[in-house]
Amino acid sequence: FAWMIMIAAFISFPLAAWFISDWLKDFAYRTSVSWWIYLAAGLLALLVAMLTIGVQTIKAAIMNPVNSLRTE
Repeated sequence: FAWMIMIAAFISFPLAAWFISDWLKDFAYRTSVSWWIYLAAGLLALLVAMLTIGVQTIKAAIMNPVNSLRTE
């Protein structure tokens, strides 16, 4: 899953930078978005994905297989 998140980040970061810079140029007060904002967003997405996968893995490992076989 980490590879998929990294590929999505490499595709989306240039697009987001272009859209944000195009949007920000219409304001009276000029500002820019630093590169570390994109890095932080990518790391946060990776962290959320890894935490989600980890919690689901632990839930599956702890679960009693008899309960899931009984419902099928």
